[in-house]
Amino acid sequence: MKSFRHRLLMMIIGWIGLLLAGLFLIISQLFPIYTQLENPMTIWWLLLLLFVIAMIISTVISYHIIKIQAQPIENVTETALELVKGNYRARAVESGTVGAVQLSATINVLARNLQEITAVRQMEQERLKTLIENMGSSLMMINRQGRVSLVNKPFLKELEMSTEDVQGKLYKELNIPEVLADFIEKVFMTETADRDQIDFAIGLHQKHLDVYGAPVMGEHERWLGVVIVAHDISELKRLEQIRKDFVANVSHELRTPVTSIKGFSETLLDGAYEDTPTLLSFLEIISKESNRLELLIKDLLELSKIEHAGFQVNAQPADMKAVIERAADMIYPGMEEKSIFLKLQLEPVMVLGDPDRLIQVVMNLLANALTYSASETTVEVRLYKEKDEAVIRVKDEGIGIEASEINRLFERFYRVDRARSRNSGGTGLGLSIVKHLVEAHHGKLKVDSEVGVGTTFTIYLPLAS
Repeated sequence: MKSFRHRLLMMIIGWIGLLLAGLFLIISQLFPIYTQLENPMTIWWLLLLLFVIAMIISTVISYHIIKIQAQPIENVTETALELVKGNYRARAVESGTVGAVQLSATINVLARNLQEITAVRQMEQERLKTLIENMGSSLMMINRQGRVSLVNKPFLKELEMSTEDVQGKLYKELNIPEVLADFIEKVFMTETADRDQIDFAIGLHQKHLDVYGAPVMGEHERWLGVVIVAHDISELKRLEQIRKDFVANVSHELRTPVTSIKGFSETLLDGAYEDTPTLLSFLEIISKESNRLELLIKDLLELSKIEHAGFQVNAQPADMKAVIERAADMIYPGMEEKSIFLKLQLEPVMVLGDPDRLIQVVMNLLANALTYSASETTVEVRLYKEKDEAVIRVKDEGIGIEASEINRLFERFYRVDRARSRNSGGTGLGLSIVKHLVEAHHGKLKVDSEVGVGTTFTIYLPLAS
């Protein structure tokens, strides 16, 4: 722009200089008298003066001409340079001659279009980034050189890695499970889509992934790399295993009393009924097994009802001290028969809950303590307030639970000591019912245990306002 201005200035000065030179030539021809003066240098000084004045006038005129003609062009050029730098908010001043105004307006339209396109592109990039980071599945893209070009947070979390461990590195250099590396290698080398279910250990946890890999194709069917998508199905696998265990356990639990009832009934029908002592003994066993079968079916129906999505408790202000005392009265005969001392330390506390369901919770916890506690031990029940919650703590001196088994404690039919709990008549569903009822009251359940020392169940329930 400066060279344009200089060229324009020199052109104007040149034209004015030629004009003055011609003017001086005409003057010297029309007025030859001046050349006969005694001091002929006077006319040259006069001409020099006129030339200086003409130069000053021409400079002023040139400046204004340049300002009018060149400044809009310079402004448009500066705006274009800003657009090249990526500043699409820059605008040219729409002033000057008609041509300059049209040029400025065109540049401004271009700038607005670029700004809108950039805004749309940024919005799409943000949407894509948000989608990739929050899609729930692990995603990794590998370019045609075999380097990781994109990886999302679920992938890093799943494999317990950081972005620095993955980004820009060859997929063969990644510290990932061998089965996953083999799957990536297969998709990358064959350039064909594939799907598989893999499992591997991460620390102490077993992971199950449903992985899908496919080639990424660009324009003209150009191969750009591969994309790997993995979905964690560990929870589904766990639930599937629980379902299988549930079916197996139900079959076993139902088969035992049914087998007993059928066996003793057939024995009686074969003639044992004629022996009165044998008859009474067998009938007592059949009655006991029938009661056990009835209790099992009742607990299964109860648990099914509690686990239903629409299940709600009849929450109302309830005297938790009275609830525990009533449950203790119901379990006391069993405690007395086994010579177990029941110690109650209860403060007056009002909770928001269903009294009948809360009695069921306390009864199941006391029955569990009774089942796994030896004679001449103590079961302690405490009730007190802690901040804005009621705390119910049931502590026994039983066999205790291994730390690895605590997470499975509330599974249906799971037993720490199968022989002891089955002989006691338990169904294996009590703690599952406790867990779901506590959650239905918007409470929390905590377990602390030590093998050979005992177990403590702690329940936190909201206070009644």
